[in-house]
Amino acid sequence: MIKIVQSVNSYNFFRSSIGKKIVMAMTGIFLMIFLLLHLSVNLFLFSGEQAFNEAVSFMRKNLFIRIMEYVLAIGFIIHILFGIKLHLQNKRIKEEIDYTMNSYSTTSFSSRSMIYTGILILCFLILHIINFMIPMKYSNHHLTSDYNLVVSLFKNPLYTFIYVFSFFILGIHLNHGFQSSFQSLGLSNKNRLIWIRKFGFFYFWFVCSGFSIIAIWFFFNGN
Repeated sequence: MIKIVQSVNSYNFFRSSIGKKIVMAMTGIFLMIFLLLHLSVNLFLFSGEQAFNEAVSFMRKNLFIRIMEYVLAIGFIIHILFGIKLHLQNKRIKEEIDYTMNSYSTTSFSSRSMIYTGILILCFLILHIINFMIPMKYSNHHLTSDYNLVVSLFKNPLYTFIYVFSFFILGIHLNHGFQSSFQSLGLSNKNRLIWIRKFGFFYFWFVCSGFSIIAIWFFFNGN
C-alpha cells in the first residue's frame, strides 16, 4: 500500500509544474556539461588532422562514452518534451491582464523566447546529426577522415553561417536556462544569484564563442 501511494505521489510530482521544472533543470545541466566535453574535442582541430582523428576515435571506442550517448539522447528528448509541456501548461493558465503586462515587462527576452530558441536548436541538432554524426559514425573512413569531413563543412559558407547563428541562438537559450536550472533545484538564493548569473554569463559566452570561433577560423583558414 505504501509503495502504491509513493508511486502515485511520484507520478503527481512529475505531472506538476515544479516536477517538470526540476526534470528540465537536471537534464539541462547534463546537456550543458556535454557541451563542454564536445567543445574540448573540437578544440583538437587546431592540433591538426591526426590529433583530432585520434580524439574522435577515442570517443567512438570508449564504452562509457558510447553508453553516455544514449543517455544524452534520452536526456535531450526528455528536456524537449517537458519544455513543450511546460510551455503549453503556462499558456493555458489565464492571468489577470495587469499581471500579464507586468510579467512581460519584467521578464527577459531570453526567458520569453525559451520555447522558440529551443525549437531552433532542435532543428540545428537534426542538421548537425545528418551532417556530422551519421557520416562520422557510418561513413568509409578510408575515403575521408573525420577531420577532413569537419573542415570541408566549415568551408561551406551557408553551413558555417547556420552553425554560428545556431550557437548565437543557443547563447540566448542558455542565458536564461543556466540561471533557471539552479533556481529550479533550489540552489539559488539572493546572495548566490549574482554569482550564478556571472558564471552563467561566462559559461554561455565561452561555449558559444568557442564553437563559433572554430567554425569561422576553418572557414577562412581551412585547407
